[in-house]
Amino acid sequence: MPEDAATTDAVARAAATLRDARAPTPARFSALFQLRALATPDAVDALVERLRASRKESALVRHECAFALGQMRARRAIDALMETLRDGDDDGMVRHECAEALGAIASDDGRCATALREAAGDARREVAETAALALRKLEMCGAGGARDTGSATGSAKERASRRRDDGGTTGEAEAGKTETTCLSVDPIPAMPTETPFERLKAVVLDDAHEMWERYAAMFALRNKSCADRESSDACADVLGEVLSASGSALLKHEVCYVLGQLQSASPGARDALIRCLEDSREHPMVRHEAAEALGSIAHPSTRGYLESFASDPEPIIAESCEVALEIMRREREGEIVTADGAVVAVKRD
Repeated sequence: MPEDAATTDAVARAAATLRDARAPTPARFSALFQLRALATPDAVDALVERLRASRKESALVRHECAFALGQMRARRAIDALMETLRDGDDDGMVRHECAEALGAIASDDGRCATALREAAGDARREVAETAALALRKLEMCGAGGARDTGSATGSAKERASRRRDDGGTTGEAEAGKTETTCLSVDPIPAMPTETPFERLKAVVLDDAHEMWERYAAMFALRNKSCADRESSDACADVLGEVLSASGSALLKHEVCYVLGQLQSASPGARDALIRCLEDSREHPMVRHEAAEALGSIAHPSTRGYLESFASDPEPIIAESCEVALEIMRREREGEIVTADGAVVAVKRD
């Protein structure tokens, strides 16, 4: 993206908002999405600055910065991502996102594989599992492997992170087509979409299967669901069952994210997301993603739950619900404003 004066000013304004701890969380997230979409070196640096901020800084904001850097495939962020991943005293959710980002960047910098190999033995389960997946992706796909991109579907925050003239994710690396129409860079490649539905369902629901296969089945279900609303709801119902049955916080948090991408009308999936949000014993990374998924689905019946948990004693949950309510508002009003100021229509059933 050319760095003209307007772009430079937009990056500076967004960076200032993201830096302002007194700004409302939804405003900081909007600034973060804008920086992700603009994707200039200065935008990357602004996200890195927040990632490297004091741990007193919002863990939710820092984790989202790491996620954005991975989705942008920002190679200039590798040092900051590795430093945060290796800091055992930092928040587990932030470190998990740094590991996933290193896998998404898929750099030929051998230090990434070294850092992930170390983290695969981490005491925090979510960090160790994420690092193992990211490392396997690097080893299987190689540097510059599977370049995931898509068209204009995806979760609300994915569309908010997309330029008007951009057919997919923005970033520093070149992209190529995959089978998905979602905008995200997935942690691992999906199984082929021709894999029978019942086979995918059996794998994703089976805690005895290794995490790589369960993730691959989950993303294949999502890709298969793009055909029509009935397929989407069937996929959402299966993923709702995963939320109720799985013991892996990592898998459940990714399931919530995918449900936000699907924006399915499935009542069963909505109920499963609500149960995750309500369960104070659940890992914050799962509850956080459940809240944002409910915001993206934007069903009016769930607004009260988000409003209630916007005052949750866990800051990550309270802030996530604030962000989710803003996402819901924009979804219900039928528009998303992209980084370049374009209004993108959102079709709601």
